[in-house]
Amino acid sequence: MFSSIGMTALIGMISHLFFIYVTWRVITTINIDPLIRKGRETEARVLIIFVAIFIGTGVSRFFLDFIQWSQDLLYLF
Repeated sequence: MFSSIGMTALIGMISHLFFIYVTWRVITTINIDPLIRKGRETEARVLIIFVAIFIGTGVSRFFLDFIQWSQDLLYLF
């Protein structure tokens, strides 16, 4: 039982980190330089990191929920 909980936690952590990384890579390909004020590059980088965390976590949560729901379909029948 405890190994199942631990495995679920590990998969969740890896999924979140993976999707945050993928989101960060996608966001960094967008040219946002015209939107950044001079002298505010550090704040813009922090904002990009926060946006990547927000979007990546949401996408990861969707995939983890979808996997859980597909496993729970077994109890429907």
